[in-house]
Amino acid sequence: MISPDIAPAVLRADERIRDAILRTPLEPVPALGRAAKARVFIKWECDQRTGSFKLRGALNALRSLNAAERGRGVVSASTGNHGLAMIHAAHREGVRLMLFVPLSIAPGKRDKLRAAGADLVIAGASCEQAERMARAEAAAAGRIYISPYNDLRVVAGQGTIGLEIAAAACDADDVLVPVGGGGLAAGIGGVLKALRPKARVWGVEPARSAFMAASFAAGRLVGIAEKPTLADAVAGGIEPGAITFDLCRAFLAGILQTSESAIRRAMRILERLHGRPVEGAGALALAAFAARPEIFRGRTVVLVVSGGNAPAGPDRGVAAASRFE
Repeated sequence: MISPDIAPAVLRADERIRDAILRTPLEPVPALGRAAKARVFIKWECDQRTGSFKLRGALNALRSLNAAERGRGVVSASTGNHGLAMIHAAHREGVRLMLFVPLSIAPGKRDKLRAAGADLVIAGASCEQAERMARAEAAAAGRIYISPYNDLRVVAGQGTIGLEIAAAACDADDVLVPVGGGGLAAGIGGVLKALRPKARVWGVEPARSAFMAASFAAGRLVGIAEKPTLADAVAGGIEPGAITFDLCRAFLAGILQTSESAIRRAMRILERLHGRPVEGAGALALAAFAARPEIFRGRTVVLVVSGGNAPAGPDRGVAAASRFE
């Protein structure tokens, strides 16, 4: 079991990746807090290189490898943000990347990954099968497999967002974070637990794919019947034995669920009022805050907008059915 004290790993990750990532804006948004009489800030991680927070974890994972591991190359699996981040990080570090995607990948996502320079292996009928095949290939070839969330190096990289929030002058009482596999929430929650122990970190899931909430209620990882969601980047189950489950239970104040209509409204607000088209998962924190303002009355709240890679055309709003995006 991973120790719940991951703050040292996050601090080391910050030293490794600071030169290659953006310290994304933390912007006060008074209009959003008026109804709750709260101070609201948005952490614009959609402004990060590659369009999402995923670069932090991908880069930390690669820079944690020794020379022999780097020389053999790495394997990963993704249909979206993690894949884009891995491609960027691998090119920057000069590490060969083999990226597995399923046969069911949407054409727009496939083309975007190829345009970014991916060495794609299209295999497996589903995302879960593609991931299993990627792990098997890595084991057979003696390469490191890098999970989008189930890897302490990735979790620590995502946690550097928490360092930036803790270092800001806003004195956050509550931080709302989208939850898919839980790597982002575990990283941010872990470092804030150490640096600002009175702050509450909340995970946010779409009600149509609330795997972490159901698992919290059961006390173990469970499967649920899910439906398509606008927050497709956080859709799908969490793999058995994922380290993020226990970390999220240790660090999060709770899991908030939000409706599709609330996600849609939040996406519109972020685009119309702030000029940023964000993906459904990126709008989860605002959607949850707007739906439950009474929880945050009189408090200072940070909403993490995790990504801005909103699909266009027929791909928009179609669930990826996998946490490995």
